[in-house]
Amino acid sequence: MGAGTLDHMLINLLFPPRCAGCRAEGALCCPRCLGAFGPPRSVRVSGKGPPVFTLADYAGVGRELVLAFKERGRRELAAVFGALVAAALPRLPGVRPDEFGKWWLVPAPSRRTASRRRGGSHLVGTARASGASVAPVLHFLPGVRDSVGLDAAARRANLSGRVRLRPSGLPPPGTAVVLLDDVVTTGATAEACGAVLKAAGFRVTAVLTLTAARSTHPHG
Repeated sequence: MGAGTLDHMLINLLFPPRCAGCRAEGALCCPRCLGAFGPPRSVRVSGKGPPVFTLADYAGVGRELVLAFKERGRRELAAVFGALVAAALPRLPGVRPDEFGKWWLVPAPSRRTASRRRGGSHLVGTARASGASVAPVLHFLPGVRDSVGLDAAARRANLSGRVRLRPSGLPPPGTAVVLLDDVVTTGATAEACGAVLKAAGFRVTAVLTLTAARSTHPHG
């Protein structure tokens, strides 16, 4: 047993992990809070783009867990969300791995300032923890504002022409990919990212989000 393992055990003994959803001791996410996330279900969004699926509502425990992961430094939750994504991929209608059995995930981008504040992309961490092949190839150009409080039209205008594809790390040409995001509200990000990937020759077979705002009216 190495020194790093002993240190980790000692830290857990002195400071037991607490559930990021309800603060109960003993687990990163307790079974009750984990139960807020289910199999992928379709959500209705405005505009065009690939079909969108979510694992939970962006409310209550689902919201608390995403905020803890995204904004409150609980980056160890990448393992929890990665496992949820891994379980969801085979259950997405019409989505299949490539000829080599690989699932390809493209994480939605974050604004550069937000990503720096959070210590890196939380979605890239989630995608990698899922065991899928990860292509973090999308990025925002300067000028994209925080979308909180913007309606669907304003969100589309905010992203128009500001989502770009990095030339390195791309999947093989024609690969079917799943876009991964943490929250869907209007579908503007999914639509903009999907259009960029489609223009580059990739097939976005679905968008998978950890949570969905209730305004999307999940159904199915």
